[in-house]
Amino acid sequence: HVQLVESGGGSVQAGGSLRLSCAASGYSYRRNYCLAWFRQAPGKEREGIAAAYTDGGSTHYADSVKGRFAISQDNAKETMYLQMNSLKPEDTAMYYCAAETSAVPCDVSWYRSIAYTYWGQGTQVTVS
Repeated sequence: HVQLVESGGGSVQAGGSLRLSCAASGYSYRRNYCLAWFRQAPGKEREGIAAAYTDGGSTHYADSVKGRFAISQDNAKETMYLQMNSLKPEDTAMYYCAAETSAVPCDVSWYRSIAYTYWGQGTQVTVS
C-alpha cells in the first residue's frame, strides 16, 4: 500500500522559490509509477501541474507553471520534488502529490486527478 507525505510548503513573497517534497513508502520494486503534483485553490477544481515517470522519460507540465516549476525524483530515497521558482500570488493553493502504478510512461491523462489512486495529505503554499 503506497503512502505519500508532502512537505516544504509555506509562505513566500512573489518572485520567490519553494521546493516541495513528497516522500513515498510502500512502493513495489517490481512496478513503475506515474508521479504527479496537483494543486487546489479555494473554490477551484484540483489542477494537475506536473508529472513524471519513475522509469524516466518525458515530464509533463501545465501551461500555468511551464518554465517556472520543475518536477524531479530521487528513486533511491523514494522521494519526488517540485521546485517552484518565480512564484506568483495565483500559485497560492494546497499542493498534493499523487501516484499511480503504470507499465508505460505517464500518458495524456496525466493531469486528471481521477487517473491516480494514491494521494498525499497536501501542503499549503501561500504567495503574497
